[in-house]
Amino acid sequence: MKENQENTLAIDPSLVLPPKTEDPVRLVGSTNRLHLIIRHNGQTIEQQQRTTNVFHILSLILCYAFLLIMALLFIFPFYWMIITSFKSGDEIMAVMEGYEGVQTFWPVVFVNNYANLTETFNFGTYMGNTLLVGFCSTVGTIITCIFAAFAFARLDFKGKDLAFTLMLSTMMIPGEMMVITNYVSVTSLGWTNGTRTGAYLAMIIPFIVSVFYIYLLRQNFMQIPNELYLAAKVDGKSDWQYLWKVMVPLAMPTLITIFILKLMGTWNSYVWPNLIAGGNEDFKLISNGLRDSFQTGTNFDEYGRQMAATVLVTVPLLLVFILFRKYIMRGVSRAGIKG
Repeated sequence: MKENQENTLAIDPSLVLPPKTEDPVRLVGSTNRLHLIIRHNGQTIEQQQRTTNVFHILSLILCYAFLLIMALLFIFPFYWMIITSFKSGDEIMAVMEGYEGVQTFWPVVFVNNYANLTETFNFGTYMGNTLLVGFCSTVGTIITCIFAAFAFARLDFKGKDLAFTLMLSTMMIPGEMMVITNYVSVTSLGWTNGTRTGAYLAMIIPFIVSVFYIYLLRQNFMQIPNELYLAAKVDGKSDWQYLWKVMVPLAMPTLITIFILKLMGTWNSYVWPNLIAGGNEDFKLISNGLRDSFQTGTNFDEYGRQMAATVLVTVPLLLVFILFRKYIMRGVSRAGIKG
């Protein structure tokens, strides 16, 4: 009995609070244990936790359902492009207004659209022109961005902030408004005389400077500590050596991002290359060739071939984004930390 009295907590039942639903804290006692029940808004902690879990699960379901619906909306045009590239002219005609037919979401594979594509679409010429113009304009943009970003980030000269503000203000002007002035300029330089060299120069030189990419790289350069610059000066390094041996390697993710985005922009450009190339098939880029190589109308077989060419044009960009998406995200995020 003495041992049991030492290990057992006895509570006088008269000291136990009577159960009241309105009490926020209530002790329920017995001869051997105590329970502490805390109520808030008429619910115990366990009840509130279960309610919170239910709402959390419902919110996750709604969130993922919304994301799934939006993903399907974005993916459907690409899916429709791919299945149309495998459709025959009769299947495509069935979906046009005024024709009777059944819509097919799982077409019979018709590979002639890809097999006969070279008859109307000079893929090799367009691809070569696009890669040449894209590579040269991208390299030129990176060089101008490095020099301009270094000047605005590290050098001190009068009017630096004003010049940078004026450069940023030009981003408010749509690029289409500069088409006429650029065309007048390249015409005055004799680059629209119908030669291949002139056409390449006209499509490359006006676009080797990008204010947005200068701003992006300048923000990245500003994150590099000043102590590194002072240490380089103590070691006797010049600004030129500090730029290429310290700043450029540290800003490599942003430079890779600029390279990829600029190359993709050249790949997708249409208005300016179409204006420069005109009717000359040898100077057209891949986007211009994709639009002008097919005479769609009542010839429904042309729609299938055009979609097959669109698939071939889209796949390289898709692969580039899949392979280098982490560099794009990393470069943009690194450049946006310090303002």
